[in-house]
Formats: sequence, structure tokens, C-alpha cells
Amino acid sequence: EVQLQASGGGLVQPGGSLRLSCAASGLPFDEYAGGWFRQAPGKEREGVSCIDSSGRDTYYADSVKGRFTISRDNAKNTVYLQMNSLKPEDTAVYYCATIRRDGYTSDGYYCEWTDVGSRGQGTQVTVSS
Repeated sequence: EVQLQASGGGLVQPGGSLRLSCAASGLPFDEYAGGWFRQAPGKEREGVSCIDSSGRDTYYADSVKGRFTISRDNAKNTVYLQMNSLKPEDTAVYYCATIRRDGYTSDGYYCEWTDVGSRGQGTQVTVSS
């Protein structure tokens, strides 16, 4: 059975930091790109960040660029999202997922967010004073 277990969410003040983890099991994790997307009430789902299967290339949404860092440890079947300088608009449920299609354009590495494979249960991130 494929499982993606996301953890690390919580309540943090603006300007604070959180580190999300996503532990995968039941699949050849190192064969897939991994990513995080978020869903806030009343807003469309947003692809936040993704990383290729080797961990070499990354993508960030403009809204988080320079504040979030994605990484992975294939030996531990885990993808991380370090979130710094958090803002109230970062409040959302964060989901980790395997991405079945990724590639490169003239703008760099990207993930096809409409072709998500397995998805975790989500972890709530709330940024509020």
C-alpha cells in the first residue's frame, strides 16, 4: 500500500519558521519527483514547490521563492519543506505528493501539478499573531 505521511504543520507567528516532512512508503520513491501543494479556504490549489527524483532540480512558486526550501533524502524516502519568514497568506493545508510528470522549459525545471500520483493526508499550517 502506498502511503505519504505529512507532518510538521502547526501554528506559528508571522516571520516564524516550520519544517514539513513527508515520509513515503510502498513505492519506489526515488523514481518520482516529489512536491508540496497547498489549499486555503476559498482559494484554488497552488503548487508550492517540487524537486526532481535525484534532488538536483527544484521549482518554487513566486509566492514562496526565497522563503521556502525543498529537499529530499531518498535513503529515508522523505521530502522536506523548510518554510521561513512565514506570512499569514501562507496559511493553508499543505499536501505532499509524487509528481508523475516533470521536465524542463526555457524557464527551468517544472512539475505538472495536474498529474499528481500519490498524495498525503495534508498538514495544517496557520500563520497568525
